[in-house]
Amino acid sequence: MTTGTELTPHLETGQEAWWKSAVVYQIYPRSFADSGGDGIGDLAGITSRLDYLAQLGVDVIWLSPIYLSPQDDNGYDISDYTAIDPVFGSLADFDALLAGVHERGMKLVMDLVVNHTSDEHAWFVESRSSLDNPKRDWYIWRPARDGMHTGDPGAEPNNWGSWFSGPAWDLDPATGEYYLHLFSPKQPDLNWDNPDVRAAVYAMMRWWLDRGVDGFRMDVINLISKDSRLPDGHVQPGGLYGGTEHYLSGPRIHEYLQEMHREVFAGRPGQLLTVGEMPGVTVDEAKLFTDPDRGELDMVFQFEHVNIDHGTSKFDPVPFDLGLLKASLGRWQAGLAERGWNSLYWDNHDQPRIVSRFGDDREYRARSAKMLATVLHLHRGTPYVYQGEELGMTNAPWASIEEFRDIESLNHYQAAVAAGADPAAVVGSMRSHSRDNARTPMQWDGSPQGGFTDGTPWIAVNPNHQEINALAELADPDSVFHHYRRLIDLRHTEPVVAHGTFTMLLPDHPAVYAFSRRLGDVELVVLGNFSSDPVHVDQLALTGDVVLSNVPDPTPLLLQPWEGTVYRRT
Repeated sequence: MTTGTELTPHLETGQEAWWKSAVVYQIYPRSFADSGGDGIGDLAGITSRLDYLAQLGVDVIWLSPIYLSPQDDNGYDISDYTAIDPVFGSLADFDALLAGVHERGMKLVMDLVVNHTSDEHAWFVESRSSLDNPKRDWYIWRPARDGMHTGDPGAEPNNWGSWFSGPAWDLDPATGEYYLHLFSPKQPDLNWDNPDVRAAVYAMMRWWLDRGVDGFRMDVINLISKDSRLPDGHVQPGGLYGGTEHYLSGPRIHEYLQEMHREVFAGRPGQLLTVGEMPGVTVDEAKLFTDPDRGELDMVFQFEHVNIDHGTSKFDPVPFDLGLLKASLGRWQAGLAERGWNSLYWDNHDQPRIVSRFGDDREYRARSAKMLATVLHLHRGTPYVYQGEELGMTNAPWASIEEFRDIESLNHYQAAVAAGADPAAVVGSMRSHSRDNARTPMQWDGSPQGGFTDGTPWIAVNPNHQEINALAELADPDSVFHHYRRLIDLRHTEPVVAHGTFTMLLPDHPAVYAFSRRLGDVELVVLGNFSSDPVHVDQLALTGDVVLSNVPDPTPLLLQPWEGTVYRRT
């Protein structure tokens, strides 16, 4: 073995947390399964596919937002937190889905979006109605900058930028003040410094838990605490808007999460799950957020490893560098070895398809999809599978701007073209990293529209659904689906996967990702070849039994192209 730093996980008193051995499956409802023929996925469609998820073996289903919404950001702009948007069905449909999930021994986690609401939420409608409305302070309002006139260019209260392009402030002409929106203008930010806002959010969370849901994935939850002075941010390269240093994991974030835990989760029976999506979170911050003694969150959802192929922005892609990936994931394995917990993911509704991104989606699509899954799932942390990832679904062949649907992509296109960029070049830069790559419909079979809908889908089905689909993969024991099923089973049956130490091997190898996991006298050695060429790894001197592999005849000394193999020894 090569040398590495052995990391011993902290063991809580008593039984280990159930979610350390669990696997979460994310569903993007509008793209999963349409039962009504309107081209948009719905709750009844999800219910009809629960046996598929049970066969895959996942423990938890995470639903992207299904609440009442104008759908400006596909449901992440919520106008009523306790109502189901009719496009997805009804509360009765939700209750039927929840019952079906529980009947199959799985849990259901809701998406909690409380950094912001929709501008059509009743709270904001009241807030903007007058300067002295009781809910005025439920959102973040400010007048124009000192010495400037309302509405003038640059008169916004500060220079913070929206994550969806442009300034983070929008003028409300009726009251003559600006409101903060870190995302779309139709997503005004709540003022978490107001205790009434926090109380209303906690009451809503308890309402869903009382209904039977098993926890929350909390959208951009580390953005909820802003520096109340709202100072200007550092100007980014190219003159882009800034401000993140004043609200990423802001001044009162730990106070708010601890209060949320006390008010919502503490003392509640059942096995619940809390996951905090946290852009820009550091390892040291994550240790605080997920230290079980602090009473904040069970795990974080961080972005460092999926930003390694970004240049100045996500729409400025740079070549994949395995060394950067190993350094990033290795740093998180080391940092959370003693305390805390991390989520493991390649894909989600905000990320392009991993097999097109870090793998080979042409000659070695299935094999590289399996290798990527093997490497990810054998790390320490809780794995997340995004719908279609278990099939090896790929990015879509976007040809023109008319095919895109995502607000982030469309806003970027408009801003870039307005600044003089060539439209074709902008589409080219968006093709690999647009969020729409994750949002093409689930590919159930090779029929028209991939078995997703009988109607016209809200976004086009990937043409390769005739070759890549669930029906075909269920019938093929060597498919990507069945490899994921075996990986999930390995986590459930081999304690070292969830609870073992982590040791990075070959940290400087340009093509091979290798590491070991150890618990007691059991060791797993994981090898992944991130290239289309055979690679010799004789320096590892491997012995042991093959537990799982994506090639028919693995040998310890020579990795085949895109091979992923797990050896077990005692």
